[in-house]
Amino acid sequence: MVCLLLIPAFVQAADSPEWPQFRGPAGQGHAAARDLPTSWSEQENVAWKCPLPGKGWSSPVIAGNEIWLTTAIDSPLSEAEKAERLKGTTNSQPLLVSGKLSLRALGVDRSSGKLLHDIELLVEPSPQGTHATNSFASPTPVIEAGKLYCHFGAYGTACLDTVSRQVLWTNRDLVVQHENGPGSSPVIWGDLLIFHCDGSDLQYIAALDKRTGKLAWKTDRTGAMNSNPQLKKSYGTPLVAEVAGQPLLLSPASDWLYAYDPAGREVWKLPYEKLGFSLAPRPVVGHGMAFLCTSFMQSELLAVTLDKEKPQIAWRYGRQVPQVPSPLLVGDEIYLVSDKGIATCLDALSGKVHWAERIPGNYSSSPLLAAGHIYCSNREGETTVLAPGKEFRVVGTGKLDGQIMASPAAIENSIYLRTDKALYRIAGQK
Repeated sequence: MVCLLLIPAFVQAADSPEWPQFRGPAGQGHAAARDLPTSWSEQENVAWKCPLPGKGWSSPVIAGNEIWLTTAIDSPLSEAEKAERLKGTTNSQPLLVSGKLSLRALGVDRSSGKLLHDIELLVEPSPQGTHATNSFASPTPVIEAGKLYCHFGAYGTACLDTVSRQVLWTNRDLVVQHENGPGSSPVIWGDLLIFHCDGSDLQYIAALDKRTGKLAWKTDRTGAMNSNPQLKKSYGTPLVAEVAGQPLLLSPASDWLYAYDPAGREVWKLPYEKLGFSLAPRPVVGHGMAFLCTSFMQSELLAVTLDKEKPQIAWRYGRQVPQVPSPLLVGDEIYLVSDKGIATCLDALSGKVHWAERIPGNYSSSPLLAAGHIYCSNREGETTVLAPGKEFRVVGTGKLDGQIMASPAAIENSIYLRTDKALYRIAGQK
């Protein structure tokens, strides 16, 4: 059997950021944090609370003593202006429309919780509508030593020098019709900043030179899709993995899982065999397989072998599979939290279900493994803490004011949770 490993792109260098991207160092939702609380409230185990301007569902990234997020500050429209903006749309989903957007990076002091930086990166004069449950700043930025890369989908991408706080470059050349707003987070691969551009009109993956912001390559999706444009859009985030000693970019899109080499050449693609679109979950890898969720219309969890000459679907599972939250692989078990709050534990090798239980609330945030527990945060501001294992066990709960759409970050002895109004540092009493 060929060994599948994650490329440790962020953990080799001594000065690498502690939480550099969506879902942590390897993008898998695993944290090396310790001594974390399993219960909290507005009055208990909150080290600090930092109110945040604007609206954004991007997750926090952390480097040194600074936490970075993105946000969007909009200019409200009149009802007549909203109606005019929505005229002619073919999207049946509930949409929010806005006037001019200021797209910004926020820097928070990790020790004190003070908002240190509020920096405008881009201005969008006439944004597309976004789904009522989405925001205009949902993609999570990626950070490395001294540089923050912020992506806002069709509204552009920007690189910020986190020391001088100067915007080093912007790129607004890659535009697609998202229909429901931006959602795909970028990933760094060597000198490339890579992200998905899967709209209803155009579907491709693009790489920018992270030093200049100029286009390095752009590769169209080649798999056949449904003729309905609404079934072509997706919001997935790619993952860099090493397969048989070869680095590959695993890229989930509508109806197909793609693999690309560093030059943007398609190495292979695998059909889901059933309709799958509007993908938001990020894949996880282990045991020679990639595990991904197909989202709409009826989401399935696919286990795709990566240790064979050709990838194939080893098993599939189709009950209460998340459409937005990403899966979590812990040892030999894979955990799911559906949008409607069904938590499921399956055997990763066979797909056998160990348990499926309801936990409170509705979910967009992806689960986090930290300090030996699984943290599941819902849209209602509550976090259910589970014990990993073949038996379902709740070990604690936390409750904050507001809505949690972003995924958590955790380093050292703290969890960082973003609500719709504030960023919290959750830490046990010393």
